[in-house]
Amino acid sequence: MLNVTDLRNGTFFKEGSNILQVLNYEHVKMGRGSGTIKVKVRNIKTGSVTEKSFITGARVDEADVSKKKAQFLYSDGDNFNFMDPVSFEQFVVYSQVIGENSKYLKDGLEVTLVVSGGEVLGLELPMSLIYTVSETGPSEKGNTVSNVYKEATLDNGLVVKVPMFMNVGEKVKVDTRSGEYVERVK
Repeated sequence: MLNVTDLRNGTFFKEGSNILQVLNYEHVKMGRGSGTIKVKVRNIKTGSVTEKSFITGARVDEADVSKKKAQFLYSDGDNFNFMDPVSFEQFVVYSQVIGENSKYLKDGLEVTLVVSGGEVLGLELPMSLIYTVSETGPSEKGNTVSNVYKEATLDNGLVVKVPMFMNVGEKVKVDTRSGEYVERVK
């Protein structure tokens, strides 16, 4: 059992058959009486995000979850093939497990897999990744008092809005949490 005051960002716990990951932790104490713990959690299997409240001193079941490094190799349909960088063992993870993160995958990318009982439950990407612009419109000068963006297709097929000065072949950093352009990489 795990005390709710030990729930910090990134901690995993079990509620019934669901494994939840804490995204945000907040301890609230108002006036007299005991405080409450408010956590924003993500269900690892479904990906849904909810908020939960606990009274101070409550306990939750600790989840038996581990993290494992893996390298993305390729995808064929709904199957995503990964390799363990230590044992070189190859294994398949289905698209339902990866979900929206599949659009950020590119050959050779190192990721962290969330594993419980030998089953892959989810995928954690780095905060930002670097891609090459493979297709974009022409750059235009003038009328650029504020930030003006255009669409660009990256080398993995992802489409993001980039500043007007970006050209084909340049490298960009993309935030994997929001899917937005961060900066140009030289």
